[in-house]
Amino acid sequence: MNTQKPLFAGRSFRVDYDGLSAHNIYSEDGETIQYAIVAGPYAGAHGEARIQWHLVSEGIYAISWQEADGATVVHIDDFIRGRSQAFFTAADLGFHRMHGPLSQLQA
Repeated sequence: MNTQKPLFAGRSFRVDYDGLSAHNIYSEDGETIQYAIVAGPYAGAHGEARIQWHLVSEGIYAISWQEADGATVVHIDDFIRGRSQAFFTAADLGFHRMHGPLSQLQA
């Protein structure tokens, strides 16, 4: 069980992958995410989910969640260098591996 808040807690980020962009808004306690896909084939999908996270290395976190429609998401996000790798299985069972820049959204 995590006892400290993660670096991303209370902050909002945009991830831009080849063909898909999303906004990820993390709760102050780092336990939930509000997500919205803003570009790509799943544009318009949004929701909130409980997350689990693990600190991999300084500023690098493995973050996972399951969405209400059954989609599963795993991110390896480097919040210091601004890079994201994501692996997700959509509700239609399509499996996606993506990587790209990670940038903080302005409040």
